[in-house]
Amino acid sequence: MNALEAAGRAETIDNWPPYDIVKAGENDYRIAMAVAGFSQDELAITQEQNMLMVSGQRADSEDVQYLHRGIAGRSFQRRFELADHVKVVDAGLVNGLLTIDLKHEIPEEMKPRQIEIGTGHAMPKAETKQIEGGTQAA
Repeated sequence: MNALEAAGRAETIDNWPPYDIVKAGENDYRIAMAVAGFSQDELAITQEQNMLMVSGQRADSEDVQYLHRGIAGRSFQRRFELADHVKVVDAGLVNGLLTIDLKHEIPEEMKPRQIEIGTGHAMPKAETKQIEGGTQAA
């Protein structure tokens, strides 16, 4: 089961910010994105049906004069197509790494179930009747 069905296909021309997708357990997944320089207030995570969108928008400080600007701080939007029944269970930002934990939970009514074969009462046998057909002379 691929919980992130089109993560590889949904690449944009701009592959920023970089990210990893890790299978953390039987039905658990984690997306880790390198978003150095972004605060929690500048990041947004939205799940709408099977689409997960992560976006970031940094407010530039006008009173800062850069002699060299090598740390990317541009706005971004990254989309991930999720499989059915995958939901975001947690998200955190630590040391410039945004982690999004996902869980694939199939509803009980959709899970396969084992049917026990009982030795209880059998259905009564249907009486067999021979169908009488007439013979015709040639």
